[in-house]
Amino acid sequence: MYSRLRHFFVTIYSRFVLFHWMQVKTSARPIVVSIPICHYDNTESAKAARRQLKQTIYSVLFDMNVPAICAINQATLALYAARRTSGIVVNIGFQQTSIVPILHGKVMRKVGVEVVGMGALKLTGFLRELMQQKNMHFDSLYTVRSLKEVPTLPFALQALIFIHFPLVNGKSLKLCYVALDYEAELSKDTQATLEVAAEGCFTLSKERFQTGEILFQPRMAGVRAMALHQAVALCMDHCQAAELTGDNSWFKTVVLTGGSACLPGLAERLGKELHELLPKSMSTGIRVISPPFGADSAWFGAKLISNLSTFPGPWCMTKKQFRYKARRFLW
Repeated sequence: MYSRLRHFFVTIYSRFVLFHWMQVKTSARPIVVSIPICHYDNTESAKAARRQLKQTIYSVLFDMNVPAICAINQATLALYAARRTSGIVVNIGFQQTSIVPILHGKVMRKVGVEVVGMGALKLTGFLRELMQQKNMHFDSLYTVRSLKEVPTLPFALQALIFIHFPLVNGKSLKLCYVALDYEAELSKDTQATLEVAAEGCFTLSKERFQTGEILFQPRMAGVRAMALHQAVALCMDHCQAAELTGDNSWFKTVVLTGGSACLPGLAERLGKELHELLPKSMSTGIRVISPPFGADSAWFGAKLISNLSTFPGPWCMTKKQFRYKARRFLW
């Protein structure tokens, strides 16, 4: 793990040098690292795995002379990007979707992180199947993904344009979307065409909203899994039962993140399903927020932290603090 992470971070810093306006020495500035959402449960083995990952990240970066490191779960960063410190983050990842309860910036693993075994790859694959059934020809799965969502912009390009166009890659193409009422949408004329560079034009109709529908009806894609709204409702039920604070409204803010989470209509549909599924005492006050900065919400959450007057301060760990913790066996 150490050698792979070192190669990764060395590559990141060497790429910066390619852009003269972004020349960065490892010793020049603190770094914010987005920790992936993994090892979901709170068992001893999961805790040990999380500690090992975090410790290895610190070891690599401190060996590269980084002065201070702020390592935060990517769901928490996405929540910060939405200007919140408490709530439930729904991260539609590549292979699975995570429903993460966060209170005051800390993941409530004792409450439980719900996991749905379906992510962006399954949505893209389902759209491919629908297109193949209509004898549409395309070169790769990337073409299908381009019809489903806006591809993420290169990091360096993000840095150039976010000041003037903060939501440029937060807006999905309007070809695929999530229907507020699936049955009603089936009777509508929803045909639309989009041109993909070097591939030509593609015309979709029902496929436009059937793709995202499998989040709420997984069996349409042959998947035996909880529906998205069921998993979020279960997480909310666990949050309420845990009675972590005197005010149970903290978990009623739901923040979506991930490329596929940018599908138009997803936030509204999830909100509707939650209000229908949960008792009124729990559903009152629920608010579902679309990804504030698209697939890059975690990146902008990190940027927000780094601009705080208290940064690096309490946010970061220094090499001296890291060595002290290692000696005290606090990992």
